[in-house]
Amino acid sequence: MTQKGSHQSRKVINALILLNCDEGEFNQRRLRGEDVAEVLKVSLRRLDRVKKRFVEEGLETALGGRPRQRQYERKADGDLEARLVALSCSEPPKGYSQWSLRLLADRAVELEYVDSLSYETVRRGFKKNEIKPWRRIGWVIPPEGSAEFVAAMERVLDVYRRPYDGANPVVCMDETPRQLIRETRSPLLPGPGRVQRHDYEYERCGVCNVFMATEPLAETRMTKVTDRKTKIDWAQFLQDIAERYADAERITLIMDNLNTHRPGALYEAFPPDQAKALWDRFEFIYTPKHGSWLNVAEIELNVMISQCLNRRIDTIAQLREQVSAWQEHRDQLQAKVNWQFTTQDARIKLKRLYPTFNA
Repeated sequence: MTQKGSHQSRKVINALILLNCDEGEFNQRRLRGEDVAEVLKVSLRRLDRVKKRFVEEGLETALGGRPRQRQYERKADGDLEARLVALSCSEPPKGYSQWSLRLLADRAVELEYVDSLSYETVRRGFKKNEIKPWRRIGWVIPPEGSAEFVAAMERVLDVYRRPYDGANPVVCMDETPRQLIRETRSPLLPGPGRVQRHDYEYERCGVCNVFMATEPLAETRMTKVTDRKTKIDWAQFLQDIAERYADAERITLIMDNLNTHRPGALYEAFPPDQAKALWDRFEFIYTPKHGSWLNVAEIELNVMISQCLNRRIDTIAQLREQVSAWQEHRDQLQAKVNWQFTTQDARIKLKRLYPTFNA
């Protein structure tokens, strides 16, 4: 026990006490009690207590101590825990944005769920049941029972099932605005036992936009950093995509249902004949409103943000350089998004989104 394995520190110290106080044949150099207490940094009373328990009650009691005799009545039973969970899901009191452990304990007493209750008891119940009522996660919630939503969703999922075809590639497109931020003070570099620290003060240097187009089956992507996010910028990015796939007969483009993603933007950016020729190169597939998670390009954007853009960059030139380097490296790795969600999965897992059918 004292030489290997993982044990409680109290048990290890008690074991060392017994070993050093042993008078048997295996202890060639027996120490005095005062010497043992000095080396192990314990009191003589503890030495006597451990030796007495070993003689009278055995080895296990000497190492671990006597079991507790006092029994505490458990206040928070299953019924009280259920009431606290329901209370945490209700509206918080006026003047508070959310429930705290102390507020829940006080309200439980006011409602006469229990005579007295500490916030620590509430915390232990939530921890045991893995409940965190104070956490709030922003999410795009789709409408329930919407035929328009499920129709657009199933169309996107059917497109994802198409096999790879170089003449008719499936490309996903999305964009994200980014702030250009300059450091006003040099950050503290990381070191032993110290993480990198940035000063809270910064200087805003404007905003820009990053377009992303990815072909999931080909494991490739293309990016473009622009000063703005307008219809004309989107139309010019579509022209870049068309030039990238110059040999393709028709490009299926999956994108979000934004007001800038409309064929009319092509006529604002190019002459009519050029706009119509460019439009004929594409088949537009829109994800449903509140269903942007169906766009693979959004996943690629999140990867780019977490790996490349989660820092302060102050110039658009530097941002272009960093995004270009990230894209080149990710293409070399042949990284891809393994999309496995199908229409059959949607009809089972997202059944609540489908309208009720009355025969």
